[in-house]
Amino acid sequence: MRGDEARVVQSFCAWLTDHGWDVSTEVDFCDVVARRAEETLYAEAKGRTAAIGLDVDTMYGQLLRRMPMTSDPSARYAVVVPTEARSHALRVPAAVRASLRIDVYVVAQDGTVDAVITT
Repeated sequence: MRGDEARVVQSFCAWLTDHGWDVSTEVDFCDVVARRAEETLYAEAKGRTAAIGLDVDTMYGQLLRRMPMTSDPSARYAVVVPTEARSHALRVPAAVRASLRIDVYVVAQDGTVDAVITT
C-alpha cells in the first residue's frame, strides 16, 4: 500500500491531461489543481490505506478546508480514490456533493479513471 497515493495522483493527472486540462500538483497544500479554459478543479487524493474509511473522511475535510472563501462558480472540487475506496467516497450523499460541487474520481489499479460527476 505504501506509495499508492502517488500512483492514484499520477493516473488522475494523466487522465486530466488527456482530457485537455493543465495540471499542477501540490499547490498550496492541495494535491492537484487543474485548469481548462474558464474551469478550475481542486482535488484531494488518497491511496489504499489500512483505515481507508477514516482516511476518506479526512480527505473530505482537507478538501473543504481548501475551498476558497470567495465564490467561484467555475470551480469544481474532487476527491480521488482507488477502487477499494469507492464506496467510502460515495458515503457523502450525492445531494451534498452536488451542492458543494464535489465530484468523485475512482482510479483502478490499471490506471483507468471513472468519473462520478454530481450535478
